[in-house]
Amino acid sequence: MLRRTIIFVVGLYVLGFVIFVTRLPKTPSDLRHIDGIVALTGGDTRLDAAVTLFEKGVGKRLLISGVNPQTTKAELKKLAHGGHRFDCCADLGYAAENTHGNAQEAASWARFYHFRKLLIVTARYHMPRSLAEFRATMPGMKIAAYPVEPESINLEGWWHNPRALFVLHAEYAKYLAVSALSVVDREMRALDRSARRGESASAS
Repeated sequence: MLRRTIIFVVGLYVLGFVIFVTRLPKTPSDLRHIDGIVALTGGDTRLDAAVTLFEKGVGKRLLISGVNPQTTKAELKKLAHGGHRFDCCADLGYAAENTHGNAQEAASWARFYHFRKLLIVTARYHMPRSLAEFRATMPGMKIAAYPVEPESINLEGWWHNPRALFVLHAEYAKYLAVSALSVVDREMRALDRSARRGESASAS
């Protein structure tokens, strides 16, 4: 019985991993009605992609989240080939140290500017976890994905590429953890609301 349970759990995990990889987000064609672009710092070409989109007129403002405290706006502008829109309307976030921090930083930024729809720019393999974090942090916000193909990892033929398998598996495990925590958080909030309604009813 235990052996069958283990085989079932492992099989379910592997199936979920395959679905996770095969359903990684694609680059969208419709970028209308975007209020703000959020670029998550890291490797690959995600910063270049975000700045290029912004300079072409997508979004009202750009947030680059998770910037090294030693990096200046002028240095980032030169690195990402920014233009006149970068000068006036690009904001640098220095507080975030991980994806959860990116989401919190972006939430404060979006609230300040009263934005309702954000475009998230990050590596394609990192996008599912990023979306989960952002949607959990900003449940009322419309979140769109703009995945960037990583330069350092070739995701084509991932099933026989050890490096790609390692990175994708790590992201899948983190994605499961974030998803589970989001479910627990929603349940706790629902219980808290129910308790408050019960207290209000008792008081009346």
